[in-house]
Formats: sequence, structure tokens, C-alpha cells
Amino acid sequence: MKQLLLIPALLLAAPLQAAEIWVTNEKDDTISVIDIDTLEVIRTIETGERPRGITFSRDYSRVYICASDSDTVQVMDPETGQILHDLPSGEDPEQFVLHPNDRHLYIANEDDAVTTVVDTETRKVIAQINVGIEPEGMAVSPDGRIVITTSETTNMAHWIDTETRAIVANTLVDSRPRHAEFAAQGSELWVSSEIGGTLTVFDVATQAEKAKIEFAVKGVHPDRVQPVGFEFTEDEETVFVALGPSNHVAVVNARTFEVEDYILVGRRVWHMAFSPDKSLLFTTNGVSGDVTVIDVARREAIKSIKVGRFPWGAALRP
Repeated sequence: MKQLLLIPALLLAAPLQAAEIWVTNEKDDTISVIDIDTLEVIRTIETGERPRGITFSRDYSRVYICASDSDTVQVMDPETGQILHDLPSGEDPEQFVLHPNDRHLYIANEDDAVTTVVDTETRKVIAQINVGIEPEGMAVSPDGRIVITTSETTNMAHWIDTETRAIVANTLVDSRPRHAEFAAQGSELWVSSEIGGTLTVFDVATQAEKAKIEFAVKGVHPDRVQPVGFEFTEDEETVFVALGPSNHVAVVNARTFEVEDYILVGRRVWHMAFSPDKSLLFTTNGVSGDVTVIDVARREAIKSIKVGRFPWGAALRP
């Protein structure tokens, strides 16, 4: 009986790993790991050259990193920080998306105007799809049937059928599309246009434009209001939009498409990641070399965390 009673006591005494935000630093060739409980950097991990896109496998046992200037996707053990192996990615991988099957990576190759599909198990390229000039943004529908690549110079969102791995539609967006996400249970596609200064919403069933959101930050010249990365709350009622060199994040009502608020953050805000309970939002600020922590309920910045030079991508490790 005493031995049985010891088991729950030991479990209670075992330390629980805090959730983390992993941030890629373009100029330092490193990842900064932020402890969500303490809001401090607890590890700095070396990577290949110019890390940008970052994502985890579904069980969080591996982390994938776009080492853009090394022309590879690196696969890392998040426990040890050791690079396990590289994946053939094509030239200058910038962003990617992992298919819901947890196996196929769709990678935007900025210099080659292609989307490369890599099998993470066999470590082989299984397709290369010609897209527009300077592809960057990547998104996959919740059912895994459609992948989107946005091309910055062609100003298009390319709709790729994941079964045939062929483009089935092309839709024009405003100048220099940077990021894409599916929303409303996959019925909408959202695309940010950096130079156009807009966020366009498409109806997935028809590929028709449903709404276009514009931004105006008080005291900031319109040319500096440049939408890039964005993240939805869990209920998809609200979307937070990084507005680049305006140094603000916009808060948008995802149902009415109205801008409700602006939050001042660090300089040149790029991308974002939520804490597990969605109560905190972490923004990567390239020029100021820090991460801003936003209290989501209060819609205000509560802390700045110094990381490496030119932080770019962000991903949650719960």
C-alpha cells in the first residue's frame, strides 16, 4: 500500500516543462528560446545561415528551420538543440508549411520561383511546382486538400491541389503578398500585402474576394504601414496583424473585418506566436532585436524581451 501511495507523490514532485516560444534570428544564425512562465530567454541555439521560417512536427519531437542562405531545411531535436539532418529544400527557402499528414513540407523557394514538396521521412523531393516570382507565404487548408503559395513580385496567391500537386487557380492580390492563413474552418483564405498595405479575404469555394482590410495608424505615414504576419485567436473571432515598420500590431474583428485597435510594439514587427492558452502573444521585431509580449485580453504590450539580431520567425513549443 505504501508503494502505491508513493506513485502520485512522485508524479506531483516531477518538474513540468514550461511552454516555450522559439524565435529565429536572421543575422545571428541562432534561435532564441523564451520560457513563457518567466518571459526570459533560457537557451540560444546555433543554426544554419539566415534562419527564417520555423515550425514543429505535430508531436513536437522535431523542429524544422528554413536556413535560407544555407539553401536547406534543417531538422533539429528540440530537447538537445542538435541538428539531426538537413532536408533538400531548393534554393533560398523562406517560409514553409507542414501538411496535416505530418510528413510533407511545402517550401517557398524565393530565388527559384518554385514551391518544393519534401517528404520528411524519405528526405527526398517529391515535387517542384512552378509558381510566381519571389514566392514567400505558405498556407495549408485544415483538410489538407489545398496549399497556398504567395508570390511577392507576381502579386498572386497560387492555389495548389495537394493530390495532383498542380496549380488549380491563381488570384491577384495587392502588391507584395507576404503571409497567408486559412480561417473560418477553412472556408476563408487571408493574405497580407506588404506594399499594398492591405489584408485580403477570399472565399475558398469560389476563390472570389470577400473583403479587403486597410490600416491607418495615427501619426504613422501610410508607406510605413506594411502588413506581414498575422495570427488568429482560437475562436477565430479576432486576428492580430503585424504591420512591419509602423511598429504596431493591428487588432481586427474577423467577422466584421473592422480594425478595432492598434498596439505599439518593437521596431519592424514581422511574425507572431501565441502562448498555449492564447493569453499572451509574442511578436518578433527585426530592427529592435527583441520580442514584444502582448496581453491579449488587455490588448497592450507588457514586456520587451531582448533576443538575437533581426528576429524573424516564431513558433510555440507547448
